[in-house]
Amino acid sequence: MISVTRLNGAGMWLNALLVEMVEESPDTYITLVTGKRLIVLEKADEVISKIKEYNRDIGTHAATIKVQSMEELS
Repeated sequence: MISVTRLNGAGMWLNALLVEMVEESPDTYITLVTGKRLIVLEKADEVISKIKEYNRDIGTHAATIKVQSMEELS
């Protein structure tokens, strides 16, 4: 889970594995795989950094790299 802030200032925890897209125009929109869209105060770069850090923490980043390198050997 990553922490983000709604426009009204309320904090919330978001399941980073459900994030499909992050865009900034000028507000930051997070689109989930369910189709739901959220608007948050954080900049897109900050949200993306939080997602990357979360993926490293739970090991999905390393697993992706391992799978990619195994596919290259084939």
